[in-house]
Amino acid sequence: MSHHPSSQWIASVEIYTRHYCSFCTRARALLDTKQVSYTEHAIGGDVAAREKMIERAKGRSTYPQIFINDEPVGGFTELQQLAHSGELDVLLQARRSVDGETSESVP
Repeated sequence: MSHHPSSQWIASVEIYTRHYCSFCTRARALLDTKQVSYTEHAIGGDVAAREKMIERAKGRSTYPQIFINDEPVGGFTELQQLAHSGELDVLLQARRSVDGETSESVP
């Protein structure tokens, strides 16, 4: 499911979630507050989707798992730390290039 508020951010953001997950709810709320467009993968009991999430997250298996420009960020705690430090804004302003590298946006 895609969530597309009007956004100043250019990064690609994905979040893997499951039902009844308070940290998932908090991560979505933080992204919504910052008006970040993101794709949500509500995988529930889908074993194949969970395995893909764990592989992409380099072995992390907790929910949520958040990716910015295909790079694993971690879960809600890590997202919150990035927001408090200001690093989240930097990551959200970077765009993914064709070769997989990220670059800063140019105003």
